[in-house]
Amino acid sequence: MAVATYPNSRVVAATVQERFAHRIAAARLKGQQDLAPQPDALTIEAIINVAFWASLRREENYFPKISVALLPPEQAGQPLTFERQLPFTPGAIARLAPAVERPGIHLGLWRYGNELCVWGAAHRIPRLCFVLEVIEPGLLVIKYRRGQESGKFVNVAVLKGDQVKLVDEEGASLPDCPTLVSSLLGSGPRSSSSDSANVFVQLAVSMRAHGRGGALLVVPQGSELWRESILRPVPYSVAPPFSELAELMRQGAGMRSERSWQEALGRAVDVVAGLTAVDGATLINDQYELLAFGAKIGPRGGCEQVEQVLTTEPVVGAAALVVKPEHLGGTRHLSAAQFVQDQRDSIALVASQDGRFTMFAWSPCEEMVHAHRVETLLL
Repeated sequence: MAVATYPNSRVVAATVQERFAHRIAAARLKGQQDLAPQPDALTIEAIINVAFWASLRREENYFPKISVALLPPEQAGQPLTFERQLPFTPGAIARLAPAVERPGIHLGLWRYGNELCVWGAAHRIPRLCFVLEVIEPGLLVIKYRRGQESGKFVNVAVLKGDQVKLVDEEGASLPDCPTLVSSLLGSGPRSSSSDSANVFVQLAVSMRAHGRGGALLVVPQGSELWRESILRPVPYSVAPPFSELAELMRQGAGMRSERSWQEALGRAVDVVAGLTAVDGATLINDQYELLAFGAKIGPRGGCEQVEQVLTTEPVVGAAALVVKPEHLGGTRHLSAAQFVQDQRDSIALVASQDGRFTMFAWSPCEEMVHAHRVETLLL
């Protein structure tokens, strides 16, 4: 393949192969079916290399956004297949990018003889299928789908130019790791708590996507203590609470498998996430009922000002640091950290305009606010 070498393609290929091999072997031991083929290091390296150079090619004044999946057509449900397979080259996939840039559509790749070829496109892929997504020029994300029931893929590695971030799967083993973070890391069994985490994952993704920054405070249902940390009057208090998300989540598993339910959930998530773009914080309870937006956070009477925050990022080699909360960002981050210190059974999700995303939660183990930097998991 006459394509220049992107150095990081070789750097991460062997590690990524090991990650997929471990996940697929564990899934087989559990008796899971419909598993994707295991990718080898040479194939992974070739896919990264071609995708990186394709990401830098401008076609009709647009840089390509592409998702490619490694699987044979027979594992893709009802795929769109080409009469003749296309060579997997930067030019070929850049020209195809406009056809597959919508979410959930992947160019299908498979090795025929000694060549990787594009055989068509797929919107259904098997569990643990190797997927590489081109986000923007020079920014690639390697990921897989945990299962058809989950709307968010699990990220394995993020490559941006000369930077490589390998997701630390051991991050979920922390004794007080929030369910939302462990869900993003692809850990934990299916349960009602993971269903809840998946909703908040989708809210986080949607908040980050609107690009305006925002804060979402999640408080316990039935409690009014959160009002002690909110300045009055609240500009946009909601009465009665907006319950579309709650009503969708109360529906049974049979309804949730239907496309109409998934589309309705996506619309409801976008409605709530869109409100976080308004100046101030949006409040929702842990049963997904919207309580208010545009709210201003203030110190709770009798509580100390937050002085230190533990910050971590679930990336291999990233160290846990204790920092002053203002080091994490501006007023939005500082007020979110204060809210969680004062309301310890709550969490706060904060999106920055530059794409950073932080989840604040109280850590009983460390006895301080824990800021989880999770933007690497949300790409």
